[in-house]
Amino acid sequence: MTPARMAALHAASFPRGWSEAELTQLLDKPTTLLACTEAGFAILQVIAPEAEVLTIVVDPALRGQGEGQRLLGQALLAASQRGVSQVFLEVDAHNAPALALYAAAGFDRTGRRKGYYAHPDGSRSDAVLMATTLPAGT
Repeated sequence: MTPARMAALHAASFPRGWSEAELTQLLDKPTTLLACTEAGFAILQVIAPEAEVLTIVVDPALRGQGEGQRLLGQALLAASQRGVSQVFLEVDAHNAPALALYAAAGFDRTGRRKGYYAHPDGSRSDAVLMATTLPAGT
């Protein structure tokens, strides 16, 4: 998937989507892990033995078909193969589908950042902090 396609999907999924230049710069870093399919992508920042999920994006027209689960699984497997044992993330407390996705993948809630996300209408929402331990040898 090209950075231009990734930027278009990100813009369709988040109020402040990442630009093609931002994605290209991120993908050029050796610590960036990209998992992608035709329907979406996941980006993790890996500094073994830890990784952070930076974003998971699925084409809005293809949501609800398990693509997010496939992308997350692919990314976690690749992270494990790079020596990662702990994965962290933050997600908007109002993003119920993402919270369900991460919980189903074994992530536990570990904290909360009050008012972390700013929205275009001026409102703010909390970030839910989550983490999981990857099984050894996957």
